[in-house]
This record gives sequence, structure tokens and C-alpha cells, in this order.
Amino acid sequence: MTETDTVPQTSHESAPAPGAVPPGPPPPARARPRRRRLLAWGAVALVVAGALLLWLRHDGGPAVKYRTEAARTGDLDVTVTATGNLQPTNQVDVGSELSGIVQRVEVDFNDRVKVGQVLARLDPTKLSAQVLQSRAALKVAQARVLQARATVTEARSEMARLDHVRELSGGRLPSQHDLDAAKASLARAEADAASAEAQVAQARATLEGNETDLKKLVIVSPVDGIVLNRQVEPGQTVAASLQAPVLFTLAEDLAHMELLVDVDEADVGQVREGQEATFGVDAYPERTFSARVAQVRFGSETVAGVVTYKAVLNVDNADLTLRPGMTATADIQVKHVAGALLVPNAALRFTPPVTGPQAGQDRRSLLMRLFPRPPRRGAQPGEAGGRRQARVWVLEDGQPKAVPVTPGATDGSVTEIVKGDLKAGTELVVDTYTPSR
Repeated sequence: MTETDTVPQTSHESAPAPGAVPPGPPPPARARPRRRRLLAWGAVALVVAGALLLWLRHDGGPAVKYRTEAARTGDLDVTVTATGNLQPTNQVDVGSELSGIVQRVEVDFNDRVKVGQVLARLDPTKLSAQVLQSRAALKVAQARVLQARATVTEARSEMARLDHVRELSGGRLPSQHDLDAAKASLARAEADAASAEAQVAQARATLEGNETDLKKLVIVSPVDGIVLNRQVEPGQTVAASLQAPVLFTLAEDLAHMELLVDVDEADVGQVREGQEATFGVDAYPERTFSARVAQVRFGSETVAGVVTYKAVLNVDNADLTLRPGMTATADIQVKHVAGALLVPNAALRFTPPVTGPQAGQDRRSLLMRLFPRPPRRGAQPGEAGGRRQARVWVLEDGQPKAVPVTPGATDGSVTEIVKGDLKAGTELVVDTYTPSR
């Protein structure tokens, strides 16, 4: 048996290189999405930071340009706008005091009527019978008066006979008892006559009342006007109880109407009697109607938290174009200024932006610069003569320069300047813009 050298077996795995980190266990599956999210949020933060830096650099970049409008001289009309409805100057509701069946209706819608003209008639059958009954009762009462008067005459004659007998007999006849009985009979006869006369007066009053009710069955017009509404038809039963039912609505004169508008509490101090106004209605959008303020009422009305006051405007409607109930929007001229120096309201609201070296001195935080607060409202410092002070801006060497002014009345688009170093034709800054690159 021959001895052989034993050769060691080599492994298929290669030995690790010097300095290499031995492989460890694989990372858990949940750690990979978390790492990706962190990388994504980091990228978003870098983008936002870059955008803010670019915005801050852009703030001092391109030059700011200014839009201007010229001050001018002209007339200024200050108006107060209010809405309301047209109404007749005198509107009358005609009803019935009595109940009954409508026998006839003699007018219709839009008919013109005169005072005393018959509008409708109720069935008079029942009241006519009551009138006849009252007349008969009056005659009975009058007959009783005649009877009572005859009794009085008889009692007086008997009393006179007894007095004559007593005189002839020297006071022995008749007896005192018979004499007292005759006096009592005369007094009763006179009382019965007075009662009968009172019954006559009562019967006559009842007759007059029934005759009056009979006349009220005929409904007549109390005014000259036009029939706006009719709420009754022939054969309909009218029931008058605690309140008279309305049968007709009449307008006395539609040639003259009233416009009742609601003036806001902020504007009512400017509205006065005699001021001119214009208004329009939806039925005639191309027309403008004239009116005049006749009254501003002191009583207030509150609707949805808004306080308003009624103003009455007189309207001429000779052509009967306007109709009751139409909704109208009125412009009341509360002030007229002729030859005033006028500036656009945008010029009074303008405030120049901070540019150039001063932009870096803005000590506001980034949040305040991104979301600036609106300007505070209130009393302006430096008020003089009861008027607030303001300023407008003019361009001097391409840069805005403030000019103090005292504003007056405004119509919402332009404002009167009552004081200030400003002339017509001066260009005023109203806005800014950045020219495109």
C-alpha cells in the first residue's frame, strides 16, 4: 500500500478582500419609504427657499412705472340713491257697513268715477220690509198720542166741572176725596200723553235708521278717481261684522303720484325737502322721470338690521305712464358744485410702494410682507376746519411727490378739492405697474 500526500480541499467561496466590510443583514423594508419621503420633503423645502430668495431679489429689480390721470375743472353732482314704490296721493278703500247679497256691480277695473256715482247695489228686500214696519210703528205711536191727548182733555173738563160745583155749593160739594181723585186722573192722563209722544220720537228714530241703512245698500264713490281694484261680483254675499269688507279700491288722482323711497341712515342727513330727483322704472328702462322731495319722515324702519327713513317724492304723471306699485330707483341730488377742481378718487387712495435702497430697510417680517394688513380707517391727523386732510402724488423727476390737499364732496368716482397746491391739468399718480421684460 503506497502512502500518498493528503491535499487539502479548497472552498468555492472566495476570501474577502483586505479592508472590506463584511456584509450584514439587509435593512428592514419600512426604512426605505421613510427615507424617500425625507428626501422628497427636503427637495420641496429647497424649491420653496429658492423661490423666496428669487422673490426677495426681484423686489428690488425692475423699476416701477406709474399711471397718472389729470386733475380737471368741472361740475360735481352729489346724489343719494334710494329705492321705493309708486303710490297714489290718495287711495281709498270702499266697503259696506251692512251684510247682504250683491244685486248689481256697476263699475269695473280702470273705470273713472265721480263723487256719488253708484258702484254696486245690495239686495234691499229685507231692509225695505223693516222700513215699512217702522213706518207702521210710527203711525201707531202717533195714534196713541192723539188718544192720550183726548184723555187729558177729558180729565181737565172733569176737573173744571168739579171746581165749578164746589164754588156753587160754597165748598160743601164735591167731597175732598172726589176732588183729589179728579186731580190724579188729570195727572195720569198728562203722563200718558207725554209717554205717547216719546214713543212717537222713538218710532221716528227707528224709521230714520232703517231708511239710512236702506240707502247704504247702494255703494257710491266718495271721491273722483279711478277703480284700481274690484273684489265683489253679482250674487256674492257680503258679511259685515267687526270690520267692513273692502269691495273697491279707488285712486283719487293718478295724474299726481307719490314715490316712497327708503333712505339709508348714512345718507338721510343730506336729504332735504325741495331737492330735485330723477328715477327710473323697469317698465320703461329708456326713460328718466323727474320728482321733488316733499317730505323726509322722522320715523325709522329696520329691515334685516338696516335702518332706513321714508322720503316722499312728488311725481307728475299727467300722461298716466306710471302705475301704482311700480318699483323705482331714485337719485336725489343733494349737492351741486359748479366749476370745482376734481381729482379721481384713485389718486386719493394711492400710496407709493417702497423701492430702491429703502426696500431693504423694511423691518416687517416675511409673513407681514406676504400678507399686509389693510389700512386703518378713522380720523386722519391734521384735520383743519372740520375737514380731513389727505394727499395726492405727482411725479417729480420720475419719482412720486406728496401734495397735501383738503377734499370736499364726492360722487364716488371724483372728489372736489377745496384746498391745496393743485391746479387743473396736473397729472396725478393713480396706480403703479411693472413693465414686462
